[in-house]
Amino acid sequence: MGKTVLLTLGRLPKGLELARCLHGAGHRVLIADPFSMHLSRPSRAVAKSYVVPSPAADQPAYLEAVLEIVRREHVDLVIPVSEEVMHVSRLEGQLPATTQLLCETHDRLLALHDKFAFIQDAKQAGLNTPETYLGSDPAALALAESQDYVAKARFGCSGAKLHFFKAETPLPKALRTEDWVIQRRVRGREVSTQSVCRDGEILGHVVYRGLIYSGTVSVAFERIDAPAVDTWARQHVASTGFSGFTAFDFIVDEEGIPWPLECNPRLTSGVHFMDHGDLATIVMGGTLDHPIRTKPQTRFQEGHTALTKAYATITKPKRYWQMLKTIASTRDVLWSSKDPWVFPLMTPMSWPVLKQVMFGGRNFGEAATLDIEWQPPVVPHQRADIIQLKAQAS
Repeated sequence: MGKTVLLTLGRLPKGLELARCLHGAGHRVLIADPFSMHLSRPSRAVAKSYVVPSPAADQPAYLEAVLEIVRREHVDLVIPVSEEVMHVSRLEGQLPATTQLLCETHDRLLALHDKFAFIQDAKQAGLNTPETYLGSDPAALALAESQDYVAKARFGCSGAKLHFFKAETPLPKALRTEDWVIQRRVRGREVSTQSVCRDGEILGHVVYRGLIYSGTVSVAFERIDAPAVDTWARQHVASTGFSGFTAFDFIVDEEGIPWPLECNPRLTSGVHFMDHGDLATIVMGGTLDHPIRTKPQTRFQEGHTALTKAYATITKPKRYWQMLKTIASTRDVLWSSKDPWVFPLMTPMSWPVLKQVMFGGRNFGEAATLDIEWQPPVVPHQRADIIQLKAQAS
């Protein structure tokens, strides 16, 4: 018998993917999103869509709204989709006894979302990690003097507040705080993972690389084999006893060594590669006698965004035609003959995100997560004079 599942975001393709997956397995899917218009709203996979307050603006009101949906609709399972997981995890202990929450505790998620704590914990577990310090640590100054380095917001998301510097570039004063992580820049191939875990065991796992990017977020991606990355991810998940969705970003150097950059303890684009039947079974608490299988397709894309990025390179013919070739040979994540209205309606339904990109000067990742991102109250917000960094970054 099917159950009622509440997804706490509908604006992103990965949420739509999960909605279609669960609907196809006979479950009733609801969406809660601060946007009244969102990508999943026209989907046949979604039974009902609710508008809720922005968790970034008013977390208590957001959580109460989600709880009200759970009570009203007799929800069996709540699944966070993206950055809002840090807010939704606060529902632990507040949900009805009959409702499950598919994510880790807030404290465990925080230890992974914190880009500094994640690296330190992985290092303590015996895993290889790049040299990483807080901006307030004198060692960060020494790193900046000797090697190329990256500065990233400690609790940033979607590639926002990310800066690259050449060796011997003095660490800017604006970054010399505990809000910032300073990390040795590793050169090599960027790869990402998506894992579905239960009690420290990976039940489904995908490694993929970006083909086309919007900022630092890949909008066209390809599944690959990377045994060393698999091993690192499995060892980390085992060391933390993690349950739920988690993902890692790596740089794999010329020697094939994977160097972790950050952990994203949530759903990512890797979910597009997973077999719907197997994924639904695991998400709903069932078991399989094999790992979650992958779809036969090895490439997927968010076609509209990928095409937009291609048009931006039209003055560089070689790059432009390479991107068009990639787009032409890659399966779109939105189109489905069984769910036909999402694709033609994606532009009007994505207007809350698109208007921020067109008129607000934000990239797609920032625009899609600004109202759901999470900042800890104990860490001050980044200083406003970061604009000076653009002149100093390489």
